[in-house]
Amino acid sequence: MTDSRYLKRTIVKEVIASRFLNEERALRIYLPPGYNEVLSYPVVYCQDGEEFFNFGRIATYANQLILDEGVEPFIVVGIEVDVKKRTSEYAPFGERHQNYVRCIMEEIIPFVEQKYRARDDDRVLAGDSLGGSMSLHLSLLYPREFPRVISLSGAYYGESQEIVARETDLEWLDIYMIVGLQENEYQTDHGTFDFVDLNRRTRDLLLDRGATVRYAEKEGKHLWGFWQKELPDALTYFLTH
Repeated sequence: MTDSRYLKRTIVKEVIASRFLNEERALRIYLPPGYNEVLSYPVVYCQDGEEFFNFGRIATYANQLILDEGVEPFIVVGIEVDVKKRTSEYAPFGERHQNYVRCIMEEIIPFVEQKYRARDDDRVLAGDSLGGSMSLHLSLLYPREFPRVISLSGAYYGESQEIVARETDLEWLDIYMIVGLQENEYQTDHGTFDFVDLNRRTRDLLLDRGATVRYAEKEGKHLWGFWQKELPDALTYFLTH
């Protein structure tokens, strides 16, 4: 990852004023090498956008995949979040959750697709921990818009599993799930959870309803040091077929 070609990244910072959240929301947008207004591109929308760029190194990996691995050029949109409001926005039981969903669907995505050459029929959602479950929930709410999800150690608490269990047909869904085997006693702001068990249960619910699930458990903790290494495989999975 020291090749200078990988480090020459085009990252644009944008700020939108959200009427649903009554505040400004920052975006980080990665544009692929050779970005051309005449063409159009798949888009990966990331929760915890700042962390995907800073700790996940998603822009650097994207350059590597595009330049050397034959992956189709794609755009990355990182949606930043205030950590103090993260649970209230990402969790389905959060008080800001519905407004955050509306912000994504009615403000962020229209902004991106109007200003950049982002395809409206070729989107991937990505998130880590609670951002992973948020991505799945958004997909379930808008199946035609988001049939593909990258879930890095998704925080699939009881409420999330109940939402999945209410679905009857998920044959349209394709989800990439990874969880670390050392995440079996992870302390969150509202309790200690076995993330391995949460992900296994959610995987089984999804499979029972016909979803395509690429699932793996590997040595790793609930940290970006683990997730970063899994990003290239996750991106390649969706952007090469």
